[in-house]
Amino acid sequence: MTMDAAVYPDEFEVLKPRRMRPVTAFRAFQRLIRDKEDTAQVFEIMRALTGNSDAVGYDRLLKTAEGGRQAFLRDELALKLDDPEWLGRFGPGTVGGEYRAFREARGFTAEGLAEAGRDVSPEMEAQHPVMWYTRRLRDIHDIWHVLTGYETDALGEACVVGFSYGQTNSLGFGFIGWGAAREIQRENRSIPARRAVWQAWRNGRKAHWLPGLDYEALFAEPLETARARLGIRPATIYAAVPAVDRNALKLRA
Repeated sequence: MTMDAAVYPDEFEVLKPRRMRPVTAFRAFQRLIRDKEDTAQVFEIMRALTGNSDAVGYDRLLKTAEGGRQAFLRDELALKLDDPEWLGRFGPGTVGGEYRAFREARGFTAEGLAEAGRDVSPEMEAQHPVMWYTRRLRDIHDIWHVLTGYETDALGEACVVGFSYGQTNSLGFGFIGWGAAREIQRENRSIPARRAVWQAWRNGRKAHWLPGLDYEALFAEPLETARARLGIRPATIYAAVPAVDRNALKLRA
């Protein structure tokens, strides 16, 4: 052992994959379906089931030219997304303009989501490249709502995490998506929740890989142009469910 390692042992600690904790995830999911606005439970589930998927995703980022550039720049997207002057640069119909309208209609902020994550996983704020990638996945969640066309009703949230599972292979996303689909079908059998989430997962698998994009450049593109370029297929099963039925869902336990 070197002198440095002896004096500063924590600095040389090997990072290990997070241990899978399915019981913790199940209990958090039970709390989430009683209150779908309890965002902290989403982070609890993700923390329990992430395993090494974030590290794998970061490695994949480095294997693309644009992904490597983003990793080198290491911008914190949340800071840009909450900057009204920056968001104001993007006109109506662009990805950025549609994202701005999406969050303004719902009162969302990137910092609000980040705060909920910090309460559950304070290690997410660590100055480490894999944790930066984890924050990036957190911050682009609402952007993926806009890109995919899924709203923030219970079925839309289930579908967007199903899409995220297809993109990242993070078991936490899959657990939330399929679990929510099951609860929705228990509540209203006429809603094809399982089929909608399955389609979302397939769409995520077939689309271009989105975590490594230059989101500033993406925001300037017309939304429909961006969807076509990135191979994001229409959410036809979800869109066929009447909004009144989707908005009436309570996600009962």
